[in-house]
Amino acid sequence: MSVASSRLAIHSSPITVTFLGTASAMPSSTRNHSSLAVRLGSDVWLFDCGEATQHQIQKSTVKMGKIEKVYITHTHGDHIFGLIPLLAGCLNGNGGIAGGAEDPRESINTDKPHLEIYGPLGTRAYVRNALTYTHTLLSRPFVVHELRFPFDPQSGDYTALPRHPSESPLGKNISQVGGVWQDVYKDEIVSVSAAPILHSVPCIGYTLTEAPVPGKIDPKKYIPGIKRTNTPLSVMRQLQAGESVRLSDGTVLQGPKPRVGRKIVILGDTYDPSPMIPIAENADLLIHEATNAHLPGLVSNTRDDDTYESVQKTAMERGHSTPQMAGSFAKRVNASSLILNHFSARYPGNDDVDPEAKMIMDAIGSLAAVEFGRPVVCARDLMSVDIRIPPVDH
Repeated sequence: MSVASSRLAIHSSPITVTFLGTASAMPSSTRNHSSLAVRLGSDVWLFDCGEATQHQIQKSTVKMGKIEKVYITHTHGDHIFGLIPLLAGCLNGNGGIAGGAEDPRESINTDKPHLEIYGPLGTRAYVRNALTYTHTLLSRPFVVHELRFPFDPQSGDYTALPRHPSESPLGKNISQVGGVWQDVYKDEIVSVSAAPILHSVPCIGYTLTEAPVPGKIDPKKYIPGIKRTNTPLSVMRQLQAGESVRLSDGTVLQGPKPRVGRKIVILGDTYDPSPMIPIAENADLLIHEATNAHLPGLVSNTRDDDTYESVQKTAMERGHSTPQMAGSFAKRVNASSLILNHFSARYPGNDDVDPEAKMIMDAIGSLAAVEFGRPVVCARDLMSVDIRIPPVDH
């Protein structure tokens, strides 16, 4: 799905990932429900939107007004219950007009730029029903695109309700091709592809890929020849783009080879993300859930008869992963770095201030690192990481 865009190039700035919520199922006093934000230049894209995501945004450096897209991995409540409040907050959905007066939000122009939502079957029905039955009107339009699995109906809205007044009619139902949803969004700077991952319900993993980045140009390499032949300096733009330029004396100048853009892989809940492999290989950052871990002697409610095998079996039966499973997958796809996410409420999220919590989370990271072969970071709420262009191709 190619989309025209006026997005500015982002290669001169980091792509910033901010973890807004890192809990699984139940929130705790130190972890909120699942959501993370990716900042691309001035734009923000959310991946999942659990309950109270709007509160977490207000505590973070993420700007609510910059949110342009929301990608939902699956429709379990801890990943989607915050979406309607977020829409109301972003799109002026508060309040109403009494006494029969006309509310201009009942007839907005849905051709205006809209907030885009991507998710599996049921996402559109959920948003439409929730907005309708809570009498929520919005002053800006939104659109819902659904990524349909092969066993899903490939057309229709999955609800008998008519479109919400603020809902764009341009929502697409996107079918898989070759086991993936390739380029569900694409502009000249960045693209998003997706693939199914195995959980207890239909679930999706997303890959965000930056377009090739212009190579670093050394003017000293080109300026003497350009001046010698009285060639306009404007050819530097062609060289910067990696093109070749033939000078009047026959000399050919070759611009630097473009560098590979950054790739970020964001998984939802999963006990087996292997269908992601074709679009996840060589990621700069892999974000993988690690709901359950076997930590005897560190976590007080560890049962005496627990083993790594029994913990993994229980995790997988519930559709989840252990740190070792995350580390193994990161190695399998040759990721440059791995951040663990989506932790059971028994694992504290205040390891930046509590020494005991730090011991627990360091131990979880170490379990993954043994399989991955590199250090592993455990996410905490409101933590941000920057992904920069590597100095050389990788």
